[in-house]
Amino acid sequence: MKDTTTFSIPVLFNVHSFQTDLISWYLSIKRDLPWRLNQDPYRVWVSEIMLQQTQVDTVIPYFNQFMNRFPTTYDLANAEEQDVLKSWEGLGYYSRARNLHAAVKEVVASYDGEVPHEKDKLKKLKGIGPYTLGAILSIAFNQPEPAVDGNVMRVMSRVFHIEEDIAKPRTKKIFEDVVREVISHDDPSSFNQGLMELGALICTPQKPKCDQCPVQEHCLAYEYGNQTDLPIKSKKKKQKQTDFYGLIIQNKHGELLIQKRPSEGLLANLWEFPLMPKSELPIEEWFKQHYGADLSVNAKRGQVRHVFSHVIWNIELVFAQVEGEEIDYGQFVTADQLKEYPFPNVQYKMMDEIL
Repeated sequence: MKDTTTFSIPVLFNVHSFQTDLISWYLSIKRDLPWRLNQDPYRVWVSEIMLQQTQVDTVIPYFNQFMNRFPTTYDLANAEEQDVLKSWEGLGYYSRARNLHAAVKEVVASYDGEVPHEKDKLKKLKGIGPYTLGAILSIAFNQPEPAVDGNVMRVMSRVFHIEEDIAKPRTKKIFEDVVREVISHDDPSSFNQGLMELGALICTPQKPKCDQCPVQEHCLAYEYGNQTDLPIKSKKKKQKQTDFYGLIIQNKHGELLIQKRPSEGLLANLWEFPLMPKSELPIEEWFKQHYGADLSVNAKRGQVRHVFSHVIWNIELVFAQVEGEEIDYGQFVTADQLKEYPFPNVQYKMMDEIL
Protein backbone atom coordinates (compact mmCIF):
# COMPACT_ATOMS: atom_id res chain seq x y z
CA MET A 1 0.00 0.00 0.00
CA LYS A 2 1.31 3.43 -0.88
CA ASP A 3 1.76 5.81 1.99
CA THR A 4 0.83 9.12 0.44
CA THR A 5 -0.82 12.28 1.63
CA THR A 6 -2.20 13.38 -1.72
CA PHE A 7 -4.29 11.81 -4.43
CA SER A 8 -4.82 12.87 -8.03
CA ILE A 9 -8.03 12.36 -10.00
CA PRO A 10 -7.30 10.12 -13.03
CA VAL A 11 -6.86 12.19 -16.19
CA LEU A 12 -9.55 10.27 -18.08
CA PHE A 13 -12.11 10.51 -15.29
CA ASN A 14 -15.25 12.26 -16.64
CA VAL A 15 -16.13 14.60 -13.79
CA HIS A 16 -19.19 16.12 -15.49
CA SER A 17 -20.67 12.71 -16.32
CA PHE A 18 -20.06 11.52 -12.74
CA GLN A 19 -21.82 14.60 -11.34
CA THR A 20 -24.77 14.22 -13.72
CA ASP A 21 -25.26 10.51 -13.04
CA LEU A 22 -25.05 10.95 -9.27
CA ILE A 23 -27.33 14.00 -9.03
CA SER A 24 -29.94 12.60 -11.43
CA TRP A 25 -30.10 9.39 -9.43
CA TYR A 26 -30.35 11.24 -6.12
CA LEU A 27 -33.15 13.53 -7.28
CA SER A 28 -35.13 10.56 -8.54
CA ILE A 29 -34.85 8.32 -5.46
CA LYS A 30 -34.08 10.54 -2.48
CA ARG A 31 -35.82 9.50 0.69
CA ASP A 32 -38.61 11.66 2.08
CA LEU A 33 -36.87 12.79 5.26
CA PRO A 34 -38.20 15.58 7.51
CA TRP A 35 -35.04 17.70 7.31
CA ARG A 36 -35.30 17.71 3.51
CA LEU A 37 -38.59 19.65 3.48
CA ASN A 38 -36.55 22.78 2.80
CA GLN A 39 -33.00 24.09 3.04
CA ASP A 40 -33.49 25.95 6.32
CA PRO A 41 -29.93 26.09 7.75
CA TYR A 42 -31.10 25.58 11.33
CA ARG A 43 -33.01 22.40 10.41
CA VAL A 44 -30.07 21.13 8.35
CA TRP A 45 -27.73 21.85 11.25
CA VAL A 46 -29.86 20.03 13.83
CA SER A 47 -30.29 17.02 11.55
CA GLU A 48 -26.58 16.74 10.78
CA ILE A 49 -25.67 16.86 14.47
CA MET A 50 -28.26 14.19 15.27
CA LEU A 51 -27.13 11.98 12.39
CA GLN A 52 -23.55 11.80 13.65
CA GLN A 53 -22.97 8.16 14.67
CA THR A 54 -26.74 7.52 14.60
CA GLN A 55 -28.97 5.73 12.08
CA VAL A 56 -31.49 7.71 10.01
CA ASP A 57 -34.50 5.71 11.23
CA THR A 58 -33.50 6.38 14.83
CA VAL A 59 -33.08 10.11 14.23
CA ILE A 60 -36.42 10.81 12.50
CA PRO A 61 -38.69 10.81 15.61
CA TYR A 62 -36.08 12.68 17.65
CA PHE A 63 -35.72 15.33 14.96
CA ASN A 64 -39.48 15.82 14.68
CA GLN A 65 -40.07 16.23 18.40
CA PHE A 66 -36.96 18.40 18.82
CA MET A 67 -38.06 20.77 16.06
CA ASN A 68 -41.59 20.88 17.45
CA ARG A 69 -40.18 21.85 20.83
CA PHE A 70 -37.47 24.21 19.55
CA PRO A 71 -38.66 25.38 16.09
CA THR A 72 -36.27 28.35 15.86
CA THR A 73 -32.78 29.24 16.99
CA TYR A 74 -34.35 31.59 19.54
CA ASP A 75 -36.44 28.80 21.06
CA LEU A 76 -33.38 26.60 21.49
CA ALA A 77 -31.13 29.41 22.73
CA ASN A 78 -33.66 30.38 25.41
CA ALA A 79 -34.23 26.81 26.61
CA GLU A 80 -32.81 25.39 29.83
CA GLU A 81 -30.04 22.84 29.30
CA GLN A 82 -31.99 20.19 31.23
CA ASP A 83 -34.91 20.61 28.79
CA VAL A 84 -32.56 20.24 25.83
CA LEU A 85 -31.00 17.11 27.31
CA LYS A 86 -34.46 15.71 28.05
CA SER A 87 -35.40 16.16 24.38
CA TRP A 88 -32.16 14.41 23.42
CA GLU A 89 -32.70 11.61 25.94
CA GLY A 90 -31.99 8.20 24.43
CA LEU A 91 -30.20 9.55 21.37
CA GLY A 92 -26.79 9.26 23.01
CA TYR A 93 -23.54 11.20 22.56
CA TYR A 94 -24.98 14.00 24.70
CA SER A 95 -22.06 16.35 24.12
CA ARG A 96 -23.64 16.91 20.69
CA ALA A 97 -26.71 18.41 22.36
CA ARG A 98 -24.71 20.57 24.75
CA ASN A 99 -22.47 21.87 21.95
CA LEU A 100 -25.46 22.55 19.69
CA HIS A 101 -27.19 24.45 22.49
CA ALA A 102 -24.09 26.56 23.17
CA ALA A 103 -23.52 27.25 19.47
CA VAL A 104 -27.12 28.29 18.84
CA LYS A 105 -26.86 30.71 21.77
CA GLU A 106 -23.87 32.23 19.99
CA VAL A 107 -25.87 32.47 16.74
CA VAL A 108 -28.64 34.35 18.54
CA ALA A 109 -26.20 36.61 20.39
CA SER A 110 -23.90 37.40 17.47
CA TYR A 111 -25.90 36.88 14.28
CA ASP A 112 -29.49 37.82 15.19
CA GLY A 113 -30.54 34.19 15.15
CA GLU A 114 -29.45 33.62 11.53
CA VAL A 115 -27.06 30.72 10.93
CA PRO A 116 -24.04 32.33 9.24
CA HIS A 117 -23.24 31.32 5.68
CA GLU A 118 -19.62 32.50 5.91
CA LYS A 119 -17.24 29.58 6.37
CA ASP A 120 -14.93 31.37 8.82
CA LYS A 121 -17.84 32.31 11.10
CA LEU A 122 -19.60 28.97 10.93
CA LYS A 123 -16.55 26.86 11.75
CA LYS A 124 -15.93 28.83 14.95
CA LEU A 125 -19.24 27.66 16.44
CA LYS A 126 -18.97 24.95 19.07
CA GLY A 127 -19.39 21.41 17.80
CA ILE A 128 -19.05 22.25 14.11
CA GLY A 129 -16.22 20.21 12.66
CA PRO A 130 -15.18 19.86 9.01
CA TYR A 131 -18.00 17.45 8.10
CA THR A 132 -20.82 19.47 9.68
CA LEU A 133 -19.34 22.65 8.24
CA GLY A 134 -19.37 21.20 4.74
CA ALA A 135 -22.84 19.72 5.15
CA ILE A 136 -24.40 23.02 6.24
CA LEU A 137 -22.60 25.12 3.63
CA SER A 138 -23.42 22.75 0.77
CA ILE A 139 -26.92 21.55 1.70
CA ALA A 140 -28.34 24.77 3.14
CA PHE A 141 -26.35 27.42 1.25
CA ASN A 142 -25.40 25.62 -2.01
CA GLN A 143 -21.70 26.24 -1.52
CA PRO A 144 -19.31 23.68 -3.12
CA GLU A 145 -17.77 22.47 0.14
CA PRO A 146 -16.95 18.79 0.80
CA ALA A 147 -18.84 16.99 3.56
CA VAL A 148 -16.86 13.83 4.18
CA ASP A 149 -18.16 11.20 6.58
CA GLY A 150 -17.76 7.42 6.67
CA ASN A 151 -20.30 6.87 3.90
CA VAL A 152 -18.56 9.34 1.59
CA MET A 153 -15.11 7.90 2.27
CA ARG A 154 -16.39 4.42 1.47
CA VAL A 155 -17.97 5.56 -1.83
CA MET A 156 -14.96 7.59 -2.95
CA SER A 157 -12.43 4.96 -1.90
CA ARG A 158 -14.19 2.56 -4.28
CA VAL A 159 -14.84 4.99 -7.12
CA PHE A 160 -11.21 6.13 -7.22
CA HIS A 161 -9.64 3.01 -5.72
CA ILE A 162 -8.04 4.91 -2.86
CA GLU A 163 -6.08 2.52 -0.64
CA GLU A 164 -5.43 4.80 2.31
CA ASP A 165 -6.42 3.71 5.83
CA ILE A 166 -9.59 5.68 6.65
CA ALA A 167 -9.01 5.11 10.37
CA LYS A 168 -6.07 7.54 10.24
CA PRO A 169 -7.07 11.18 10.79
CA ARG A 170 -4.84 12.50 7.99
CA THR A 171 -6.66 10.35 5.44
CA LYS A 172 -9.83 12.41 5.72
CA LYS A 173 -7.98 15.35 4.18
CA ILE A 174 -7.27 13.23 1.10
CA PHE A 175 -10.98 12.52 0.65
CA GLU A 176 -11.90 16.14 1.25
CA ASP A 177 -9.50 17.16 -1.52
CA VAL A 178 -10.94 14.54 -3.87
CA VAL A 179 -14.53 15.64 -3.23
CA ARG A 180 -13.52 19.28 -3.68
CA GLU A 181 -12.17 18.39 -7.14
CA VAL A 182 -15.29 16.58 -8.35
CA ILE A 183 -18.15 18.35 -6.51
CA SER A 184 -20.80 20.00 -8.63
CA HIS A 185 -20.70 23.79 -8.49
CA ASP A 186 -24.18 23.98 -10.02
CA ASP A 187 -25.87 21.82 -7.37
CA PRO A 188 -23.49 21.03 -4.51
CA SER A 189 -26.43 20.34 -2.20
CA SER A 190 -27.71 17.44 -4.30
CA PHE A 191 -24.18 16.24 -5.04
CA ASN A 192 -23.17 15.88 -1.39
CA GLN A 193 -26.50 14.42 -0.37
CA GLY A 194 -26.22 12.06 -3.32
CA LEU A 195 -22.88 10.76 -2.08
CA MET A 196 -24.34 10.26 1.40
CA GLU A 197 -27.43 8.52 0.01
CA LEU A 198 -25.32 6.32 -2.24
CA GLY A 199 -23.25 5.18 0.72
CA ALA A 200 -26.33 4.54 2.83
CA LEU A 201 -28.44 2.68 0.28
CA ILE A 202 -26.22 1.21 -2.45
CA CYS A 203 -22.48 1.36 -1.70
CA THR A 204 -22.88 -0.37 1.66
CA PRO A 205 -20.02 -1.82 3.75
CA GLN A 206 -21.02 -5.41 3.04
CA LYS A 207 -22.54 -6.68 -0.21
CA PRO A 208 -22.73 -3.37 -2.12
CA LYS A 209 -25.53 -3.32 -4.71
CA CYS A 210 -23.25 -2.61 -7.65
CA ASP A 211 -25.91 -3.67 -10.15
CA GLN A 212 -28.07 -0.75 -8.94
CA CYS A 213 -25.28 1.82 -8.68
CA PRO A 214 -25.78 4.99 -10.76
CA VAL A 215 -22.01 5.60 -10.99
CA GLN A 216 -20.95 2.02 -11.66
CA GLU A 217 -19.28 2.93 -14.96
CA HIS A 218 -17.06 5.44 -13.11
CA CYS A 219 -16.02 3.04 -10.34
CA LEU A 220 -12.48 1.68 -10.48
CA ALA A 221 -13.04 -0.81 -7.67
CA TYR A 222 -15.96 -2.30 -9.62
CA GLU A 223 -13.76 -2.48 -12.70
CA TYR A 224 -11.04 -4.28 -10.72
CA GLY A 225 -13.57 -6.48 -8.94
CA ASN A 226 -12.34 -5.72 -5.42
CA GLN A 227 -14.98 -3.29 -4.17
CA THR A 228 -15.54 -5.27 -0.96
CA ASP A 229 -11.84 -4.87 -0.09
CA LEU A 230 -12.31 -1.12 0.20
CA PRO A 231 -12.18 1.06 2.15
CA ILE A 232 -9.13 -0.05 4.09
CA LYS A 233 -9.63 0.48 7.80
CA SER A 234 -7.36 -0.64 10.61
CA LYS A 235 -8.97 -2.11 13.69
CA LYS A 236 -9.75 0.02 16.70
CA LYS A 237 -8.09 -0.59 20.03
CA LYS A 238 -9.99 -2.96 22.29
CA GLN A 239 -12.46 -1.14 24.51
CA LYS A 240 -11.64 -0.80 28.18
CA GLN A 241 -14.08 -2.45 30.58
CA THR A 242 -15.08 -0.85 33.87
CA ASP A 243 -17.03 -2.59 36.64
CA PHE A 244 -19.50 -0.76 38.88
CA TYR A 245 -22.08 -1.35 41.52
CA GLY A 246 -25.30 0.40 40.55
CA LEU A 247 -26.82 1.55 43.83
CA ILE A 248 -30.62 1.44 43.98
CA ILE A 249 -31.14 3.23 47.28
CA GLN A 250 -34.46 3.98 48.95
CA ASN A 251 -35.25 6.09 51.99
CA LYS A 252 -37.94 5.22 54.55
CA HIS A 253 -40.58 6.82 52.29
CA GLY A 254 -39.74 4.50 49.41
CA GLU A 255 -38.17 7.30 47.36
CA LEU A 256 -35.13 6.62 45.15
CA LEU A 257 -31.76 8.36 45.34
CA ILE A 258 -30.60 10.01 42.11
CA GLN A 259 -27.81 12.47 41.40
CA LYS A 260 -26.66 14.77 38.64
CA ARG A 261 -23.43 13.84 36.86
CA PRO A 262 -20.57 16.37 36.66
CA SER A 263 -20.79 19.21 34.14
CA GLU A 264 -17.78 17.86 32.21
CA GLY A 265 -16.97 14.46 30.78
CA LEU A 266 -19.02 11.42 29.80
CA LEU A 267 -22.81 11.90 30.12
CA ALA A 268 -22.27 15.37 31.59
CA ASN A 269 -25.23 16.96 33.43
CA LEU A 270 -27.45 13.90 33.03
CA TRP A 271 -28.99 12.13 36.02
CA GLU A 272 -28.20 8.70 37.37
CA PHE A 273 -28.52 6.24 40.20
CA PRO A 274 -25.19 6.33 42.08
CA LEU A 275 -22.44 4.24 40.51
CA MET A 276 -19.70 2.89 42.75
CA PRO A 277 -16.48 1.61 41.12
CA LYS A 278 -15.92 -1.96 42.28
CA SER A 279 -13.06 -2.25 44.74
CA GLU A 280 -12.14 -3.97 47.96
CA LEU A 281 -13.88 -1.19 49.92
CA PRO A 282 -17.23 -2.31 51.40
CA ILE A 283 -20.24 -0.62 49.81
CA GLU A 284 -21.44 0.70 53.16
CA GLU A 285 -18.07 2.30 53.92
CA TRP A 286 -17.78 3.86 50.46
CA PHE A 287 -21.28 5.32 50.72
CA LYS A 288 -20.57 6.76 54.16
CA GLN A 289 -17.43 8.48 52.83
CA HIS A 290 -19.12 9.99 49.79
CA TYR A 291 -22.66 10.67 51.02
CA GLY A 292 -22.27 11.05 54.78
CA ALA A 293 -25.01 8.56 55.65
CA ASP A 294 -25.32 4.97 56.80
CA LEU A 295 -26.52 2.34 54.35
CA SER A 296 -28.00 -1.12 54.76
CA VAL A 297 -27.49 -3.38 51.75
CA ASN A 298 -30.49 -5.65 51.13
CA ALA A 299 -29.46 -7.63 48.05
CA LYS A 300 -27.30 -7.81 44.94
CA ARG A 301 -29.26 -8.90 41.89
CA GLY A 302 -29.33 -8.08 38.21
CA GLN A 303 -26.60 -7.15 35.76
CA VAL A 304 -26.51 -4.32 33.21
CA ARG A 305 -23.96 -4.01 30.42
CA HIS A 306 -23.64 -0.86 28.32
CA VAL A 307 -21.25 -0.31 25.42
CA PHE A 308 -19.93 3.17 24.70
CA SER A 309 -17.65 3.95 21.76
CA HIS A 310 -14.49 3.72 23.91
CA VAL A 311 -15.49 1.88 27.09
CA ILE A 312 -17.82 -0.86 28.31
CA TRP A 313 -19.63 -0.53 31.65
CA ASN A 314 -20.52 -3.69 33.57
CA ILE A 315 -22.94 -2.82 36.37
CA GLU A 316 -24.09 -5.11 39.18
CA LEU A 317 -27.27 -3.80 40.80
CA VAL A 318 -27.27 -3.37 44.56
CA PHE A 319 -30.50 -2.70 46.45
CA ALA A 320 -30.12 -0.82 49.70
CA GLN A 321 -31.84 1.33 52.33
CA VAL A 322 -30.42 4.59 53.63
CA GLU A 323 -30.59 5.30 57.33
CA GLY A 324 -31.91 8.68 58.43
CA GLU A 325 -33.06 11.65 56.36
CA GLU A 326 -29.90 13.61 55.52
CA ILE A 327 -27.40 12.88 52.73
CA ASP A 328 -24.56 15.06 51.48
CA TYR A 329 -25.15 14.52 47.77
CA GLY A 330 -28.05 13.73 45.43
CA GLN A 331 -31.79 13.85 46.05
CA PHE A 332 -34.67 11.47 46.65
CA VAL A 333 -37.56 11.29 44.17
CA THR A 334 -40.58 9.07 43.68
CA ALA A 335 -40.65 6.51 40.87
CA ASP A 336 -43.16 8.70 39.01
CA GLN A 337 -40.85 11.73 39.26
CA LEU A 338 -38.01 9.90 37.48
CA LYS A 339 -39.54 10.72 34.09
CA GLU A 340 -39.02 14.44 34.73
CA TYR A 341 -35.23 14.09 34.64
CA PRO A 342 -32.94 13.39 31.65
CA PHE A 343 -31.25 10.01 32.07
CA PRO A 344 -28.80 8.26 29.73
CA ASN A 345 -29.66 4.90 28.17
CA VAL A 346 -27.48 2.98 30.60
CA GLN A 347 -29.61 4.23 33.47
CA TYR A 348 -32.81 3.23 31.68
CA LYS A 349 -31.41 -0.28 31.47
CA MET A 350 -31.10 -0.15 35.25
CA MET A 351 -34.67 1.13 35.57
CA ASP A 352 -35.91 -1.79 33.48
CA GLU A 353 -34.49 -4.09 36.14
CA ILE A 354 -36.17 -2.37 39.07
CA LEU A 355 -39.44 -0.74 37.94
